[in-house]
Amino acid sequence: MWAFLALAVVARSASATPLTLDVKGAITQTNDAAHTVFHFSEAQLLALPAHSITTSTTWTPKSTFTGPSLSDILAKVGARGTTLEIHTLDDYICTVPVADAALYGVIVAYSMNGKRLKVSDFGPLFLIYPRDAFPAELEGGVGDAKFAWQIKAIVVK
Repeated sequence: MWAFLALAVVARSASATPLTLDVKGAITQTNDAAHTVFHFSEAQLLALPAHSITTSTTWTPKSTFTGPSLSDILAKVGARGTTLEIHTLDDYICTVPVADAALYGVIVAYSMNGKRLKVSDFGPLFLIYPRDAFPAELEGGVGDAKFAWQIKAIVVK
């Protein structure tokens, strides 16, 4: 019995990656002791207005993704740059223009079709563009490169 409970706890903690986000770089608002980063806790991310985008991606069928807008995150930290480096749990880095946040209404999704994203399913955070609304601009290799999942940090440059 104890072995079963221990396995259940280990399995739950392995799939329960915290919903957090660090934003650093050219920002004016920080909340760490060294004044170098704004660390969003799960509560802070969930307190931001939630937005939804229904779209397909190269990796998913048409789905509804929900999370805060990238614009709201950037406003909260006082972002002052023109480029964003998106860093992921598996050390992938993609670069997107800050202007995309407003131009496309990009969101940082924490759920897909009403279910919280897990690391095994693009989570805990997935940068989502409305690809279906802008197919000429967001389909193909250039568009695909803007979609990043398993996001852990954003560096404003």
